[in-house]
Amino acid sequence: MTNRIVLLVTSPRLPAGLLTAAAWDVVRAAPVLAAAESELLRAVRAAGARVTVVDGHATPALLDAAAAHGTAVWLAGPAGDEALARELGLRLAREPGLAELELMYGSWDPPGARLLDAVAVMDRLASPGGDPWKRAQTHRSLAGFLLEECYEAYDAISAGDTDALREELGDVLLQVVLHARLAEELPEGERWTVDDVAGGLVDKMVRRNPHVFADAEAGSLEEITASWERIKRAEKARDSVLDGIALSQPALALAAKILERAGRVGLAVPPPLTESQVDPEARLGASLLATVAAAREADLDPEAALRRTALAYADAVRAAERTTHRTPHP
Repeated sequence: MTNRIVLLVTSPRLPAGLLTAAAWDVVRAAPVLAAAESELLRAVRAAGARVTVVDGHATPALLDAAAAHGTAVWLAGPAGDEALARELGLRLAREPGLAELELMYGSWDPPGARLLDAVAVMDRLASPGGDPWKRAQTHRSLAGFLLEECYEAYDAISAGDTDALREELGDVLLQVVLHARLAEELPEGERWTVDDVAGGLVDKMVRRNPHVFADAEAGSLEEITASWERIKRAEKARDSVLDGIALSQPALALAAKILERAGRVGLAVPPPLTESQVDPEARLGASLLATVAAAREADLDPEAALRRTALAYADAVRAAERTTHRTPHP
């Protein structure tokens, strides 16, 4: 019978001992070797497996164990021990009679597992001995960075650059986990954690989508949107249809949102007349608001429209600069 070496790879993000039935069968039946102590190794040992921590070169120890017992298991570390797998593969390719090499997955990362890594890294950075800059920040000092990162993600979307969007969303996520980590330092009764953020989001998604998580009929998109709005109104006691609008957003987007909210409940409040305003700034504001109202009637996004035209104008300015710089001086 050919000897066998099993490289057992597991997810370091799952609780120790959470292994497949096949993985438990092999670690109970064969000696288990590993490079270092770990929670998983202790769980395997507690279950009655024969466990050895190898101090030094692992390949000879694995070959000896396989020769003595027929099968030997290498419990890979958190990074998967690719260098050892490569070394074993080359050795057994040269001497195929020594043993067969088998890769076994004892557990897998669930979707979103790397979010746990992001939280752990941020905890290290924002804890004593970590990054002094992050430890010195507050929610207020970071507010501008959050806006900036969201705008950069918006730019990536506008450019149709999905690779850049992935990176920029990572920067937005950094802001989320940093704000959550700083909130852990708030006074008792005020503090919260990233789990509170995620838990609140999960509860909201489930609550506002009864057509998915309950027995409600899905209906049309319009009916789903109306249901969302009804549930949202029931959650938040508001005195005005305008409550909850982000007042710090760009003025064109703010104006469009106010007009959209007013129209949603059938309020026909005419915008101020330009000629009735008493000063140039007020007249300009009234004129811009009228333009936003006209854009809404035409189902256009005034913020996106102005951004598009402004960027095109910027390209024209750069082209003019290049032409000017190429023109020789008399």
